[in-house]
Amino acid sequence: MQDFAQAFAQAEALILGGDAQLWSVVLLSLKVSLLAVFGAAVVGMPLGALLAVARFPGRQVLVVLVNALMGLPPVVVGLVLYLLLSRSGPLGVLELLYTPGAMILAQMVLVTPIIAALTRQLMEELDREYAEQLRSFGVGRLRAVPTLLWDGRYGLTTALLAGFGRAIAEVGAVIIVGGNINHVTRVMTTTIALETSRGNLNLALALGAILILIAVLVNAAVSVLGLSARRAAHA
Repeated sequence: MQDFAQAFAQAEALILGGDAQLWSVVLLSLKVSLLAVFGAAVVGMPLGALLAVARFPGRQVLVVLVNALMGLPPVVVGLVLYLLLSRSGPLGVLELLYTPGAMILAQMVLVTPIIAALTRQLMEELDREYAEQLRSFGVGRLRAVPTLLWDGRYGLTTALLAGFGRAIAEVGAVIIVGGNINHVTRVMTTTIALETSRGNLNLALALGAILILIAVLVNAAVSVLGLSARRAAHA
């Protein structure tokens, strides 16, 4: 019991003392996840909007596929990307394996379906709500997308936060393609796994506390945005 109390005390000291190793890992985690969410948004939001408002053969198949991809096993994503990015793989020339770029790509693959599916759901709801009004002004489905995106900005931000929460907590895919190299590709989740296996609980606990704090802040932001969206809808 005393050992656990000592580990918690040392973890607190690492956080409050501004430990260089601790905060370098945290900053790399934030950088990788934020870039991954940005990339996922660039791909996922237009895809979600297209699936919501456009009508074309095979649309329903794509909707089902995007929804199914939300449950992609991270280790399978990591394995596939490893094969693609390895020296003998088709993308080996890019030399991304065991770099932050590979980790960003892995998180993008996992997060893009989430953002696309949430965007599609939101845009479909808004399209049904404003369809008659927009059509009366002669605005077609595709031309209505910017208006719907603006009106759904709170919900879209919530989708981005959900994607970020998924990305920052990822461990399986990033450890396969990143290699968990110290000062290069070691992020919070992979460091927690490594330091726990080593018995270095103080660093693992410190990173775990920060990761939990980030998760709480993301969920709080989602709640605030949801409340703001409801208020705007009733205004």
